[in-house]
Amino acid sequence: MSAALAPSGPADAAALAEFVRRHPRLVVLTGAGCSVACGIPEYRDHDGSWKARPPVRYADFVASAATRRRYWARSMFGWERVAAAEPGLVHRALARLEQAGHVRAIVTQNVDALHQRAGSRRVIDLHGRLDEVECLACATRVRRGDLQEVLTAWNASWRATVGAAIGHPAAAAARPDGDVDLEHDFSAFRVPDCPACGGVLKPAVVFFGENVPRERVQAALDALSPADALLVVGSSLMVFSGYRFCLAARAQGKPVAAVNLGRTRADDLLALKVVADCAETLEDLARSLASPIW
Repeated sequence: MSAALAPSGPADAAALAEFVRRHPRLVVLTGAGCSVACGIPEYRDHDGSWKARPPVRYADFVASAATRRRYWARSMFGWERVAAAEPGLVHRALARLEQAGHVRAIVTQNVDALHQRAGSRRVIDLHGRLDEVECLACATRVRRGDLQEVLTAWNASWRATVGAAIGHPAAAAARPDGDVDLEHDFSAFRVPDCPACGGVLKPAVVFFGENVPRERVQAALDALSPADALLVVGSSLMVFSGYRFCLAARAQGKPVAAVNLGRTRADDLLALKVVADCAETLEDLARSLASPIW
């Protein structure tokens, strides 16, 4: 039976612990499955298919003021939920594994900064961070929390109108990119420009259709080079930005293991796959490898 099809169970937990013992210097690649228990939903189901309509695309956001109004209006309601999210078992377990010397770096596809808040120090935010906003013209950055204050102050009457029409929009279904599933007339919604140059403000995250900055990819490859193995946690790897590191590990002759409830794009590359909840699995792993290796 292939690693991709192996059922999960106590033997898999033991095999994962043994994998880490044999490859003590890990790079860990994390995905949306790590943050689901924290209230931040996944993009894809266990088969790797979209759960809902794909998020806004970069080209649409840049080209259309109407698209930007729609995004920021929905984000105004969704941001508070993201900001209030707390690190879960996965984040805390990975921080403990780093402290014990087992994790050289975490390369995360998530934009919620929960790894850092859990105590991990060597984190590469491959797709950026949702708690920052950047200007597309001059690269000025502002805190997302500060922008939230402006959005809510400028759009108080619009928010009241929406609330009167559809109820409590802040309770709408959360979406993975920090907004909510809300449809309304967004034409009156006001979006602030860059305070430095008047340019277009965008969340400091990589939108779909946008390239991951080259320096982040290189930083991840530099971390992988001296590592013994790659461990994928909570990612289907359906987007190339994460899958590329599995290909890089294979090219370097390094084994790849994965903990994920569903199918991954790299199933045929895996030396070990644990089909299980990543929170419980990583918590058990951290507990079994509690003693520092140095």
